[in-house]
Amino acid sequence: MKVAADADRLRREGVDVVDFGAGEPDFPTPDNIKQAAIRAIEGNFTKYTPAGGTQELKQAICERHAADYGTSYSPSECIISVGGKHIIFNYMQVLIDSGDEVVIPVPYWVTYKDVVNYAGGKCVFVETDEAKGFALTADMIESHLNERTRMVIINSPSNPSGAVVERSEFEKIFQLTSKRGIWLMTDECYCRFLYDSSPFSIASLPDAKETVLVAGSLSKTYSMTGWRIGFGLAPAPVINAINKLQSHSTSNPTSIAQKAGVEAVRGPQGSVDVMLAEYKKRRDFVINRLRQIPGVTTAEPRGAFYAYPNISEALERKGIASPMEFAERLLAEAHVAVVPGEAFGTDKHIRISYATSMQELERGLDRIHKFITG
Repeated sequence: MKVAADADRLRREGVDVVDFGAGEPDFPTPDNIKQAAIRAIEGNFTKYTPAGGTQELKQAICERHAADYGTSYSPSECIISVGGKHIIFNYMQVLIDSGDEVVIPVPYWVTYKDVVNYAGGKCVFVETDEAKGFALTADMIESHLNERTRMVIINSPSNPSGAVVERSEFEKIFQLTSKRGIWLMTDECYCRFLYDSSPFSIASLPDAKETVLVAGSLSKTYSMTGWRIGFGLAPAPVINAINKLQSHSTSNPTSIAQKAGVEAVRGPQGSVDVMLAEYKKRRDFVINRLRQIPGVTTAEPRGAFYAYPNISEALERKGIASPMEFAERLLAEAHVAVVPGEAFGTDKHIRISYATSMQELERGLDRIHKFITG
């Protein structure tokens, strides 16, 4: 947030900033989705809806998830939230009590740690294998489970690393958690953006619905970040608890955005393939370019739209103490915004979002190269 604020300040001062910080698609929301929202406004669909979302959207979400992943949820096991972050927050509030442990692989999305802490839980961090592309295995998870473990969080593909948990390992993790009665939360925000494997949800396994919590979002898949529509798929008692909580916090998600969401999941899906193809092209360019910079190494992301290069040698070369200082100086001196690894639980990395144009990627990476070698 600090880097974003500093970048915004420089832009207001007229500085030409290349922004690799934003975690959102640069594509416009598809026109059919926008038109659905316009029709909702013109049809005066502008009143309150049920706190947990419209029956129409919940049914559409269940159908889309079934078509994509082979699951079998009903609207009573679905809730609509104000973005994907909201459903994750709600899961923590209704399931995590003081002293409960939540297992989180590193690097992790910034929000996980804070929402667990806010609920009074304790974060238990699991280091992944950077040499193997930040690979996560069931054995890594198992050694951190005990009688206080309440939940395990898996984000695949990962923000910030783009790592993908192998299906076989994901299934082993499920076996570990389910037999112990531990909740397994799968954050599927980037689940449709995979470069070398097919989309998969752990919720499709037999008996998975009893202990699996799906956190989903329309933001990245349909380039709808500002519309704020997320969803949860979980056992009905959990959904009911979240509905009570949500009714006293946000009440319902925006009625108009919910109509747009119905069109997103029921309408043409071609825009997803178009975005994925472009992200893959950008991924290949970014990884190749980063590997040309002395003092920088990087694993190849297998999904999402982030690179997570290791800059430890570059830090030493420049006499810079931390990724945070690196990000601050990179912005001030080279006018490139990146997110420092401290936000994601590591002290040797920066996150680069390649959800921007090839022209911006070329300009920004040239500046980073010059900053490190200059």
